[in-house]
Amino acid sequence: MSALRFFGISAVGLVMTMAAVDRFSLLYREISRSCSFYIEALAIVGAWYTVRKVVSLALGTYSALRLHVIPKLSGEVDLVKKYGKWAVVTGSTDGIGKAYAEVLAKHGVNVILVSRSKEKLEAVSRSISETYKVETDFIVADFSKGRELYPAIKEALKDREIGILVNNVGIFYAYTDYFTNLSEDTLWDLIHVNIASATMMTHIVLPGMVKKKKGAIVNLSSAVCCQPTPMSTVYGASKSYLDYFSRALHYEYASKGIFVQSLTPFITTTKMLLFSSTISKRSVFFPTPEEYASHAVSTLGLSIRTTGCWKHAIQWTLGECLPEWMWAWFALYLSRILRKQALAAKAK
Repeated sequence: MSALRFFGISAVGLVMTMAAVDRFSLLYREISRSCSFYIEALAIVGAWYTVRKVVSLALGTYSALRLHVIPKLSGEVDLVKKYGKWAVVTGSTDGIGKAYAEVLAKHGVNVILVSRSKEKLEAVSRSISETYKVETDFIVADFSKGRELYPAIKEALKDREIGILVNNVGIFYAYTDYFTNLSEDTLWDLIHVNIASATMMTHIVLPGMVKKKKGAIVNLSSAVCCQPTPMSTVYGASKSYLDYFSRALHYEYASKGIFVQSLTPFITTTKMLLFSSTISKRSVFFPTPEEYASHAVSTLGLSIRTTGCWKHAIQWTLGECLPEWMWAWFALYLSRILRKQALAAKAK
């Protein structure tokens, strides 16, 4: 009797176990069936993300080659034929402006230099004319004076066939600083020199370009418009204006044969940065104005918005990958160091 009871209990246990296994198998099948849709959906999303990244990388690589490699390997573009005989370059006695004017002259373009120092203008004008065998002229203009100087500039340019306008003139602070420490004179100078000059020079030159249905306008913006940059706030805002102005103007006048380019360089070793012993030093990441201008001119007609130099293009790509808060934190940290250096040097 005990044996029968044992076998009976065992049989019942076996049946219950088998039933539990069946229920688990059924539950597993149901879960698998319901999850398979989500797994397939995730696989599709993953594949789409991968394809987008691959395509983006391929396009980025092609763009970099098209801008920074192919122009150097192919023959030089005839800028005179493409745009016109004369170029106007503002802020052209030092730095990028002077270097850009020299590269244009090397391409056979006659150059009109615009800056505030007559002595420097005469020297640079003579040097370019003798070195590159082109015609040169200059206009003395202090853009910080505001609207009073533009009628004279307009009169000086009225009989010239201007094919290229390079709005390079610009100023920075004495050193990176907090907004409330800036004087009213500094703020107005930033507005007049960095914003109004490019706007008004374009307004003077553009009608002639439209009339002959060809021309190029190059506006020197800055990489600080990539992300908000504290302690360079007004400077960065002025350069963001130039970047927006350039891109919108290009779409407005492209159908009329006008090419407008926004150049957004990172640091180059110019006099504007002499307040810092750190960033004014030559570095593999900081091209000279001559090196930068040589690359930048080769991108003319190819891209409406570019850093102008492959070294800066790499830095721009990395900068865009950073979250805004991280860029701002690093910019603030670096700006405080630069401010401290400048104040220490000033106190000596």
